[in-house]
Amino acid sequence: MIEKGTYEIDGYQLAYQIEGEGIPVFVIGSAVYYPRLFSQKIREKLKLIFVDHRGHAKPSRQQGLEDYTIERILADMEQIRERLDLKDFVIMGHSGNAFLAFEYAKRYAKNVQKVILLNTAPTNSKERQEQSMAFFQREASPERKEKFEQDFALLDQDIQREPERRFAHLCIRMGAQSFYDYQFDSAPLWEGVYTNMPAIDYLWGEAFAKLNLYKSLKDFDKPVFLGLGKYDYLVGPYNLWDDIEKGSKNIKKIIFEHSGHNPMFEEPQLFDEELIKWLES
Repeated sequence: MIEKGTYEIDGYQLAYQIEGEGIPVFVIGSAVYYPRLFSQKIREKLKLIFVDHRGHAKPSRQQGLEDYTIERILADMEQIRERLDLKDFVIMGHSGNAFLAFEYAKRYAKNVQKVILLNTAPTNSKERQEQSMAFFQREASPERKEKFEQDFALLDQDIQREPERRFAHLCIRMGAQSFYDYQFDSAPLWEGVYTNMPAIDYLWGEAFAKLNLYKSLKDFDKPVFLGLGKYDYLVGPYNLWDDIEKGSKNIKKIIFEHSGHNPMFEEPQLFDEELIKWLES
């Protein structure tokens, strides 16, 4: 059974989609995109609550920078949690949305049991982005690099055709950096996914660059599952997270050996087993 709905908050239509039974897991991001990444099997153990944030919601009014700060987005998430009457749940964030999930867990800690962070870098600073590019140039196979160059060359025409979907087109054209199978076409995953580009540009371009998850996790007292893909060239190298577990009993780090940026999609059986085992421990 799938439950869908929309909450209007401050001129934004924020959709949610609830699937599965079991441990409630609140997934911050796009209620259209993220349901496509998780297996049907995991829905037998988890109640997945997928929720839009303002980066995936079309505003009904003119918006300014003050409308999509991290504080505003987290306040939206808390309002939706209250309306859904969620208590004692797990918060999940993937890629850039991991920053939002972690900040939510810090600021609205009362009802959060555990935190799942998937395929995120410690920060989205310019220095880290340069590290990722260097990692790709150093470690990627010639065939993977060639595929990336071929696809990336098509990005400009994609953006000219649909500038409002620039973020989606960028993610699609960077598939050779995102997937273990560098031939995989992720375009179907992005069909119908709305991208509010001013909000996304600010969050990914500025807000996340000011945060450092590595440092913040050292002082965090809730259990954290950190899932990484060995072939994730978007936010790699994975060794940016070396030693994160030292001195902390709360952090469980797993590197998925045959995944890029989406281990829940690329290695679903192993991902499901590892995540459920951790959640039930």
